[in-house]
Amino acid sequence: MNLPELAAFLRSRRDRVRPADVGLPAGPRRRVPGLRREEVAQLAGLSADYYTELERGRGAQPSAQTLNALARALRLGGDQRDHLFHLADRPLPESARGTGARHVQPALLGLLDRLATTPAQVITDLHETLVQNELAAALLGRAPEPRGPATGFAYRWFTDPAARAVYPPEDHPHHSRVFVADLHAVAARRSRDSEVAGMTAALRRRSAEFAALWDTHDVGLRRTDHKRIVHPTLGVIELDCHSLFSEDGRQRLLWFTAPPGTEGAAQLELLGVIGTQDMAATEDTPGTRR
Repeated sequence: MNLPELAAFLRSRRDRVRPADVGLPAGPRRRVPGLRREEVAQLAGLSADYYTELERGRGAQPSAQTLNALARALRLGGDQRDHLFHLADRPLPESARGTGARHVQPALLGLLDRLATTPAQVITDLHETLVQNELAAALLGRAPEPRGPATGFAYRWFTDPAARAVYPPEDHPHHSRVFVADLHAVAARRSRDSEVAGMTAALRRRSAEFAALWDTHDVGLRRTDHKRIVHPTLGVIELDCHSLFSEDGRQRLLWFTAPPGTEGAAQLELLGVIGTQDMAATEDTPGTRR
């Protein structure tokens, strides 16, 4: 591991990120052109002492998870993220060797930072949650770490009955149809892609429901939807889910809203108060609900 170069690279990237880029106020007494060390640590979910040691060229070798968190906090592009991994002497994630779809695109990440009062998250086109804000975690549960196809919510929807608890049972047929139509569109766009082909083949084997819906050949990207989400404390919350697609279609920013004056809007306000304190019971379930 090249500690001096890693430290210099982190410092140089930190200096180039403006507070407004990550949704932080500039403040009248700011002495640095970019972010403070403690701000980077907070954005990456690290202790300030640990990050400071990294910038001073000391400390233990950071894990791949830590490096990915730093790449997001510092708004690194794909080449810069790969460089960070090389300096830390860590192998690139599998996704980085191929399409890089799991590296959150900076434009979507910047928008996510500005949605602090709205549940929002960035997912891949296979419905793998990449990053989420605190309100999304409170609403849907914490995202799982990437570990094979089960990382994707669409895959779990058809293979793990527990994944369906997020929606009332009477809504399940609708969501099944929408998931399959969305995956059909993704499979067509990513023609001959082994990841998509492997996922759909596995789902056809494991789920008769998926196989039957797949054979209808219905196609449609999930751009907007009205959802009823079952929350463990607040009950059923009626929300509108919106999607903003990246230019290549490989990632989506999802955010949830409710019309002003509705019960859903009041529940979202209450969700902001209770935060994630009620999500402890769902931490053991396999992944984010959506």
